[in-house]
Amino acid sequence: MAFCPNCGAQHPDDAEFCPSCGRAVGAAAVAAGTKRYGGFWRRVLAFFIDALVVGIPLSIVLGIAGVGSGYSSGGSGTSYHASNGGFLIRLVVGWLYFALMESSVRQATLGKMALGMRVTDESGGRLSFSRATGRYFAKYVSAIILGIGFIMAAFTARKRALHDMIASTLVELR
Repeated sequence: MAFCPNCGAQHPDDAEFCPSCGRAVGAAAVAAGTKRYGGFWRRVLAFFIDALVVGIPLSIVLGIAGVGSGYSSGGSGTSYHASNGGFLIRLVVGWLYFALMESSVRQATLGKMALGMRVTDESGGRLSFSRATGRYFAKYVSAIILGIGFIMAAFTARKRALHDMIASTLVELR
């Protein structure tokens, strides 16, 4: 079952039109050209907003808790030690923020909402938490290859980054 991107009603995966509102869905929507996608720069700006929304409060809380960045001053200068837990906490908070928001009824993080975007599966339906989780961790693949996975969104037909292809997702404009 999938969800109508217009009214949110559930419909069969093979439906061409939503039984509730009549909007073209799935293959019919693609054929009708009714879908528009979030481009590279819009997505970059949305990520910047999300980084501020999550990063600033998290840095303050970690700083107060003494977890910080993982750097400490020692006798021979500054050294990095991974055992402090800051990286792990940031990873978990980032994962939960993106996966919970993108699998929610709004289908978007605060940055994507501010810029009129939402994340869907390939048929326009809402993501499950597990698919949103896969999409989040696939972003590390996009990043590891010198960010080329993100840049792909500027050049692909449906504005898909590598992590969207891996997770079978789209970033649509509302």
